[in-house]
Amino acid sequence: MKSLEKMISILDLFEGSDMEWTPEAMAERLELTRSTLYRYLKVLTDAGLLNSLPGVGYTLGPRIAELDFRMRHSDPLISASRPVMAEILSEVPGIALLCRRYRDTVLCVHQETSPGIGFRSTYERGSARPMLRGAASRIILAHLPGLALRKLFQDAPKDFAAAGLGEDLVQARANMRAIRQRGVAVTRGELAIGVTGIAAPIFDSKGVILGSLSVTIGQPDLQAERIAFLVDRVSFGARIVSKAIARDRESLT
Repeated sequence: MKSLEKMISILDLFEGSDMEWTPEAMAERLELTRSTLYRYLKVLTDAGLLNSLPGVGYTLGPRIAELDFRMRHSDPLISASRPVMAEILSEVPGIALLCRRYRDTVLCVHQETSPGIGFRSTYERGSARPMLRGAASRIILAHLPGLALRKLFQDAPKDFAAAGLGEDLVQARANMRAIRQRGVAVTRGELAIGVTGIAAPIFDSKGVILGSLSVTIGQPDLQAERIAFLVDRVSFGARIVSKAIARDRESLT
């Protein structure tokens, strides 16, 4: 691993409940010498990406919050999706999620919620989940390149089987192909009991999967007509976002 990659890997330590790290724990986890670690920590602290607290250790720094604010107000994907999500929720009370692929996970980058819907989503902005469960994740999984899907399956074949996505790679590919042909992913109660999720893919200007637009409804059993209505609205919204992203790219070339 190169020097810059090692330095950036320090930020990867701050996941889940591990949000406070002492230098000693960092050095042990990353197998870095004390002098090298402190050199990296100085750079990251000076940049505001980390913050040192006496008696606590290192935590994420204020620059992270600043960058998050800038992203929420300038990311073209979020800017294009926000009005579309609001329009969907004006017709479909629920929770709309905008997610994008991040490494081998799916990251929520924006959420809109209808008032008084009686349930909440734990899939909040900034939270990442595996690609195997939930409509927002599964529609992205279905559009991954063949080699990427094979790698994911080889790394976690039992997880694919447990999610009902296939006992082997042949079955997994067939299930993903069926989702692509339908154009949407529909799941019921996979991440929360009593809800239905419907997600459609968002593509970049080259037709590569970029993320997903989804809506979660607080009803587990929807009639076919209602499902068809939701599929139409979410699919249409995702196409609008994809076209907006393509136009943004064209305007820069």
